[in-house]
Amino acid sequence: MRRFTTLFVNRSTMPRPRKSMLSDMWKPRDLRVLLDLDCVLADFEGHFLSCYQSMYPNEPYVPLEGRRGFHISKQYSDIKQGLQQKVINVILSKNFFRDLPPIEAAINAAKDISSMDGVQVYICTSPMRSFEHCVLEKYQWVAKHLGPSWVEKLILIRDKTMICGDLLFDDKPIIKGVINTPSWSQILVTACHNRDLKPNPGVKRLLNWTDGTYQNYIEEAKLKLVGTS
Repeated sequence: MRRFTTLFVNRSTMPRPRKSMLSDMWKPRDLRVLLDLDCVLADFEGHFLSCYQSMYPNEPYVPLEGRRGFHISKQYSDIKQGLQQKVINVILSKNFFRDLPPIEAAINAAKDISSMDGVQVYICTSPMRSFEHCVLEKYQWVAKHLGPSWVEKLILIRDKTMICGDLLFDDKPIIKGVINTPSWSQILVTACHNRDLKPNPGVKRLLNWTDGTYQNYIEEAKLKLVGTS
């Protein structure tokens, strides 16, 4: 004959979860904000033009107000044969990325975003395929203009669709990769090459870093995140 043992539990002696533990269980995760570097935090276009004119003073050039299209080399190749390689030579030259002038308003905005409650911010930038100088110099740039702690926030990747985030501030009008529907929503940051383009459906535009629009986009994304938690 089998014997059964009845176990009585005195609930009064069991530890109860603290209110803070319960609230943490229902607390939404932090919003992940991704910031591109070139043309978003740094003046890539203006720096390129200055370096190009210094290296090739006798060659034709495109003024910033005439820039069209994301790829500089493509526009220059339409002007004169051989200019495409000279554009590449400038961009791949030593110290080109290290010496990119910071966009001060964007730097201030990045620090502001970093201080926001419930927000994590990262720099997500694509290195050149020829990376002899580019990769190291991007690290040097971040350390110089944002501080050593920001080096830990730097993501270098050719395919940004593979990065898990909520908002991506980027100047590239069309971002494609192996993932057709990335986790992030793009905010198109206005640059000289894209100012006349109409953003794709679902893509919002940021005209500048000074009027507080970026803060509104982040608050909207935080509310959306709470609604899906």
